[in-house]
Amino acid sequence: MKHLLRTAILATACLMLASPVLAAEKVRWKLAMTWSSTLTPLASAAPRMAEMVAKMTDGNFEIRVEGSEKHKAPLGILDMVKGGQFEMGHTASYYWKGKDISSVFFTTVPFGMTADEQYAWLYFDDGNRLQQKVYDKFDVYSLPGGNTGVQMGGWFRNEIKSLDDLKGLKMRIPGIAGEVFAKLGVNVTNIPPGELYTALDRGTIDALEWVGPSMDIKMGFHKIAPFYYAGWHEPAADMQFLINKEAYAKLSPAYQAILHAAIQAVVFDITSENFDANSRAWDAMKKEFPNIKVMTFPEEVIQAMKKANDEVMAAYAAENPEFKEIYDSQQAYLEMARTWTRISTLHYLQTAEMVK
Repeated sequence: MKHLLRTAILATACLMLASPVLAAEKVRWKLAMTWSSTLTPLASAAPRMAEMVAKMTDGNFEIRVEGSEKHKAPLGILDMVKGGQFEMGHTASYYWKGKDISSVFFTTVPFGMTADEQYAWLYFDDGNRLQQKVYDKFDVYSLPGGNTGVQMGGWFRNEIKSLDDLKGLKMRIPGIAGEVFAKLGVNVTNIPPGELYTALDRGTIDALEWVGPSMDIKMGFHKIAPFYYAGWHEPAADMQFLINKEAYAKLSPAYQAILHAAIQAVVFDITSENFDANSRAWDAMKKEFPNIKVMTFPEEVIQAMKKANDEVMAAYAAENPEFKEIYDSQQAYLEMARTWTRISTLHYLQTAEMVK
């Protein structure tokens, strides 16, 4: 497979250095995903990582991947990995908001980092250290697991023209973004993925946020709600691989290195696959449903969202020193890095539009 070619040299090196260990060590692990096995590209990451590990160990290190349709606990991944029922998990950190509010930063926060900025912060600044500081409390390791990039702001039955249009609106949107919308008068709810289409179709909710075209197209929301709003709440959404510390400690150094190599290779693959899948899905959606209207929230709404978000973040920072430490770290990095994002990516896009 194409995505395995990039690991060929590394795999060969690992095998040459550790061949006696690989011949003797037989490891069988299980990994639980938050997503069902069919929810690609989110569900592509773990099987692909497991395939790489198996190839680099000549089949001696096997990781069996289970989707949520099998283990039945999509939001129980952290507890299952901590407890040792599964040696690994693939999930999103902000699902553990109720356990530790500081976990939200390692998936995304509203008006936060782009994928490029987030990975630079994680790998080359203080991000990974802070992430592990949070997860040490749960006796698991947490590593980046692939990024969806910018997520869309949601499907709405009716156009949002002002702040008044938000008051009393019934919407499915989780996390801190849900708290922000609640401050603006939205009736926020969280509904299981399998019930979202029916809830929107029957008017139980007026709007919902999911991911982006690649996964939204499978849910069919565009058949009901024609207004598709640009994102503000998830400028990048990194997933995480969780590893049980005790199980990891039993691995040889060679297997530990191979596991890390496979995980980091998948991070790039899945981030790129998400971009490709969104591009292709949007192309299909706009052809089949030309009535879809891509919208941007009015400026007064965006300004109100930002104000509400700042208030939510400040309140958490005031009561939680660890939250404040991570928030300050991200904000300091953003203050430095966003200038380059504007000069490079934003200015390039503006220039390209001039000669379109």
